[in-house]
Amino acid sequence: MTDLDVERLLSELTLEEKVALTTGATAWTSVAVERLDIPSITVTDGPHGVRLATPSEGFDLTAAEPATCFPTAATLGSAWDLELLERVGEALGVESRAHGVAVLLGPGANIKRHPLCGRNFEYFSEDPVLSGELAAAFIRGVQSQGVGTSLKHYAVNNQETDRMRVSAQVDERTLREIYLHSFERAVKGGKPYTVMCSYNRINGTYAAEDHWLLTEVLREEWGFDGLVVSDWGAARNRPRSIAAGLDWAMPASPATNDDVLAAVRDGSLSEADLDTAVRRVLQMVARTWAAANDRPEVDDDAHHALAREAAAAGTVLLKNDGDLLPLDAQALRGAVVVGEFARTPRFQGAGSSLVNATRLDDALTALREAAGTELPFAPGFSVEGPGGRDGDDDALRAEAVELARGAGTVLLFLGLPAVDESESYDRPRLGLPENQVRLLEAIAEVNEDVVVVLANGSAVSMPWAARARAIVEAWLGGQAGGSAVADVLTGAVEPGGRLTETIPLRLEDAPAFGNFPGEAHEVRYGEGLLVGYRWYDARAIDVAFPFGHGLGYTTFSYGDVSAEVRGSGAEVEVDVRVTVTNTGSRAGSEVVQVYVADPVASVQRPERELRAFAKVHLEPGASHEVSFTLSGRDLAFWHPILHRWVVEGGVFEILVGASSRDLRTSAVVEVEGEEIVLPLSPESSLAEFLNHPVAGPLVEPFLEHSPVPLDDPQLSFFILESQAQTLATFGIPGFDRQTLADLLAEVERRSAG
Repeated sequence: MTDLDVERLLSELTLEEKVALTTGATAWTSVAVERLDIPSITVTDGPHGVRLATPSEGFDLTAAEPATCFPTAATLGSAWDLELLERVGEALGVESRAHGVAVLLGPGANIKRHPLCGRNFEYFSEDPVLSGELAAAFIRGVQSQGVGTSLKHYAVNNQETDRMRVSAQVDERTLREIYLHSFERAVKGGKPYTVMCSYNRINGTYAAEDHWLLTEVLREEWGFDGLVVSDWGAARNRPRSIAAGLDWAMPASPATNDDVLAAVRDGSLSEADLDTAVRRVLQMVARTWAAANDRPEVDDDAHHALAREAAAAGTVLLKNDGDLLPLDAQALRGAVVVGEFARTPRFQGAGSSLVNATRLDDALTALREAAGTELPFAPGFSVEGPGGRDGDDDALRAEAVELARGAGTVLLFLGLPAVDESESYDRPRLGLPENQVRLLEAIAEVNEDVVVVLANGSAVSMPWAARARAIVEAWLGGQAGGSAVADVLTGAVEPGGRLTETIPLRLEDAPAFGNFPGEAHEVRYGEGLLVGYRWYDARAIDVAFPFGHGLGYTTFSYGDVSAEVRGSGAEVEVDVRVTVTNTGSRAGSEVVQVYVADPVASVQRPERELRAFAKVHLEPGASHEVSFTLSGRDLAFWHPILHRWVVEGGVFEILVGASSRDLRTSAVVEVEGEEIVLPLSPESSLAEFLNHPVAGPLVEPFLEHSPVPLDDPQLSFFILESQAQTLATFGIPGFDRQTLADLLAEVERRSAG
């Protein structure tokens, strides 16, 4: 179907057929036009597994064909490994084809603005560079198989509370530098076949009806050439959405076809705009139909093994006092296992990404297999679910304490219950359930060698961290997560993960505290640019564990970083090189992180911002030179007056290290910036006139006759900050309103010439 003659078909479609094609045939399929041999394609939820609904027209999130449940984005992102993300994407592409799926609805590139967002497990990071690069790698992997992706949820969808109508009130710089930046990198680096717009409003306008968002930014600025699909039910006014740039309203909404027909017939929606949407639907069908009907065989064992590799790669070793981990054979055989999650895995989030796994590994079985013996086990706590808690927590805790007393290492599996993390609502708390915290405290009283293994989709507070010698953040590891955890604990595999989000000490420390989830259908993004680590660093707030942090079973040293500048202005590039050495006795991996600081700028800038990263695998004693090239965009900020990216000249600091707060080496570079000339108006200050290359010389003669002495520091400051239109009424000889108007006209003439 790649030879589908889109333009011919478009010319032969009736108006009614065109309108029908801009919505679905069912909840998950496109409309077929049999008389023109236009087939239907199937799309389905992702992004960490193929959730092909059964029956295909239904919305039962628990009924789906079996598929590999890979780790969620919280885990995959923590690997900081683009090659791994591509391989997982390839596997998902193969499984999509095997199920006849043309478009997999993912990945999610939304920023983790607040730790209580119920859907954080589906998103990669609090940082737009990391989120965008990971999403792009995932997209490339899936689409290498001819299956489309749907980058979501575009844009500024950072909470589940009131998500259908809440208006995200966010300033332009923050939009561009944080929330749109993640999507821009994914679009340009991954070239997704489709982008899914979100439910919410942005500064009062629904995303599905926002021409600036869907057409001006996405298509005209970023060069996106695919299809824009609504989130399911987000297209409230289809004529208005089509005019804005929304091509496909899902799910099937034939009842609103008459609205579109009427709008075309009365001229409020141009048929040209409708044709544009239909053309993109046909192009999507042409792009994906052949692959979706290829139906390859799936190697379930190989995909399970890949899921196991990915889960271990995304596991973050937060703490390891006295090198308690990894456990050798003797230590493992003397260990006991506590915690219901070891026996009953919490391995994925709830909602539309719920996957019917092909199989499921649990950590208890995997650890017993690794030990070659029946390790003692106690559930320790009950797990909250839809039906409430099942079990007597006091009795379960007492049993676990007796098991831990006198034992070797206690492997304590804790985490968030499934009911806490889901699409459609936000989390009720930052901490673990109280019954689990009491269990940890009781066990720590009788055994000091406690390893906490966490199962959760987003950050949890850890006031109990001092009671554990080691903390392993396993996130939601997918169907092979249990075996992956056993691999990490025993040292068969190194914990390869690094944090993609800051873990705060308290909820009250979070950047959006007080501005989440909003009220009266609005949420104010009052923290602005200071999202995640940018906030904690700017305010020098202590955190439990910083962005980028993660330990391994070996150590690394960094040599001096070198930074060389080439070019200037927007075209400037900075070549960065640093040598990393494995100084330990085991092979391992390090995530080398490059941050940029702009200490003197004309606008507020974060203390430092991640701009590049690389994962390096080294044998003991081995060294490797890692190189990066930073572009002008990596040094730029979005100018709030010029409404474009600007590279301001001056000194920049290049910092390299193992986390945002573990910076090992740095270099300072001098950059020649681009000429920045701000537009002038009657409201511009006198200082802005004087600093303007054209207006400055024209204004200076008038100041010689100023009635206010400009050598007086206080008075001169007042004059310099005053608006030109105000000064034109102050009685400066020869400088009146007409003079000001003539001056502005002359500046415009000379600037244009």
